[in-house]
Amino acid sequence: MSSSHLSKTSSSPTAQTEHMDETPKTVWPCLNYRDARAAIAFLTEAFGFVESLVVPGERDDIIEHCQLRWPEGGGVMLGTAGRAESEFSRLPTSCASVYVVTDDPQAVFARATAAGAQVVREMREEDYGSTGFSVRDPEENIWSFGTYRGEP
Repeated sequence: MSSSHLSKTSSSPTAQTEHMDETPKTVWPCLNYRDARAAIAFLTEAFGFVESLVVPGERDDIIEHCQLRWPEGGGVMLGTAGRAESEFSRLPTSCASVYVVTDDPQAVFARATAAGAQVVREMREEDYGSTGFSVRDPEENIWSFGTYRGEP
């Protein structure tokens, strides 16, 4: 069995779910982009994220904060990198790896490749039951889309 399979299926004594809320929660990764406006355009066109909030900066080339919703739940936040007034914007760019759950990875793959996303890993079936793929955005972040929802 591969280590990938073990890491996704082995239960851990510290992974307690008895105190979890009934209300589903989501994780919203935060990314920095050198050109946040171009990133917003790419993520909405290539992957299907939906723009829900964009807070522009004082200059046209600055995005202070942006929220993009994933139609199947959750989303991502992003902003322009290197803004002196934001501790978060000083984090490195081009180093994120984000996994997004989707019921239809084939449709997302077709959309992403049509928009020019660079394929890192072709569509494939995993030994833990997921179907998915990975691509790079124009600033080299890796985006993986698949049907794996995590262990209950």
